[in-house]
Amino acid sequence: MIDRNIAEAQVFQQELDKCKKIEDKFHGQKSYEALSKAERDFYENCSEQTNYWAVLDIGCSWYCGGDADSLSATSALESRGDTTYSPENIHDLSYETAWIEGAKGYGIGESITYHFVPENPRITKIIIANGCVKSEQIWRENSRVKKLKMYVNDRPFAMLNLEDTRAKQSFTFEPIGNADRADMKTLKTLPKWTIRFEIVEVYMGDKYDDTAITEIYFDGIDVH
Repeated sequence: MIDRNIAEAQVFQQELDKCKKIEDKFHGQKSYEALSKAERDFYENCSEQTNYWAVLDIGCSWYCGGDADSLSATSALESRGDTTYSPENIHDLSYETAWIEGAKGYGIGESITYHFVPENPRITKIIIANGCVKSEQIWRENSRVKKLKMYVNDRPFAMLNLEDTRAKQSFTFEPIGNADRADMKTLKTLPKWTIRFEIVEVYMGDKYDDTAITEIYFDGIDVH
């Protein structure tokens, strides 16, 4: 379950700021031993994670070598103040932001496309955070995807059936991407390849018909 909320994010940031202040002390004029016992005890419990909304844990992952080259979408909801709903939000590895389609109604037929360079590491798993998971209330108010049609290089590949939950949902496949990797120089001359996700059916939101997806990200091979 993606157990995130705005109030907890504020507490996390306050504690992170305090950790940074203590760290600045002993990296500056004071040594670590000169800190008070209370400061040392607090600092020992500081997390290495510096982003409350981060999708990935600290450490190596498929993203050490893989990533999408760019993203494009058939539509996106207009920004509201400082809050954006652009295609880039769906792959920023953050639970704080979401792509929300901008078509009239529930966005049936709207899609988002990931573009990959030819030498990109192959993908074996797709992980989805469905809806706007920033908080339980926001998640319920906006519509979520029920069926997502997946295309590889514009050819139908799979129908992803999503549960109506804030939990992460994953789908595992045989490797997607270019398999012949012996000659990287030649591989880099090939065309880019794409994965497209099309909204087919939705779970209706309590307040808005706008359909949201917080994150679609990947795991795979060819990285190490």
